[in-house]
Amino acid sequence: MSAFIDTSVLVAAIVATETHHDACDRLLDAEDLGMYSHGLAETFSTLTGGRQAFRMAASLAATVIEEDYLPCLSIAMLTPVEMFRAMNEAYSRGVRGGAIFDYLHLVAARKARAERLYTLNLARFRAFHRPGDPEIAQP
Repeated sequence: MSAFIDTSVLVAAIVATETHHDACDRLLDAEDLGMYSHGLAETFSTLTGGRQAFRMAASLAATVIEEDYLPCLSIAMLTPVEMFRAMNEAYSRGVRGGAIFDYLHLVAARKARAERLYTLNLARFRAFHRPGDPEIAQP
């Protein structure tokens, strides 16, 4: 796979009223994509109780993610050793607090040797991006 997505892209692909829905939906149809496993839980959280103007029933959110989107994603995992390695490099990357969750998406993409990581949160990802990391791009 040549590219990864973060949670923001998957949520926008699912939610038709999202500003970037069309671009994210096309991206998921067009590319062989990977995603860090934690992004599935983040997507569920956002769909069922996040800061969105809507709330999807938990059973519907789980079904939509599993049946409609999981089949087109290669799910990447990080071992505890890999997670702690990322946490140890967090300071040098400027990663603080909740940014660790975004940073772990980048670490998983780097582990999978993805060329790009698609996100709607360009500024956050670019803040801790370094040479050798996947390119940070918007769908």
